[in-house]
Amino acid sequence: MRTVVVRQLLPGASLDEVARLWFDLGRRPSIVDGFGTLSRSEGDWPHAGARIVWDSLRNGRGRVVEHVLEYEPGVTQLVRIEDPALTGTQRVRFVPGERGCEIRLELAYELKRRGRLAAVLSDLFFVRRTLGDALRRTLGRFAVELQADREMR
Repeated sequence: MRTVVVRQLLPGASLDEVARLWFDLGRRPSIVDGFGTLSRSEGDWPHAGARIVWDSLRNGRGRVVEHVLEYEPGVTQLVRIEDPALTGTQRVRFVPGERGCEIRLELAYELKRRGRLAAVLSDLFFVRRTLGDALRRTLGRFAVELQADREMR
């Protein structure tokens, strides 16, 4: 399994406001890179056992299923993720500090197409970088949305 980790410092932000925004399903389209529409939500999101199904924007990932495996309020959430190209887990962590809060995303994934050398090279030189870029865009958008919320109060 390959892993991509990204982080974003959110100066002046409290852990509560960061977690509240991250788990707000209604805000997903403006935060998650490539998120199109929420197709289905089952269970008590963001708690363990909950499941969401969403469709990406055109020419994106396709249908994405996220199933919550672990949830610790104000600390972390672990979801199993599956789309047409990969399976894996994504963990979000919230790390409070003196200057604000840091949000971390860690995606551990396996490509569904395995074995061929071309697939391995593609992952090494293209897929991993692409996934990292998408996660960085997500956290960048998250920071913008959080700042906008803070300015409106």
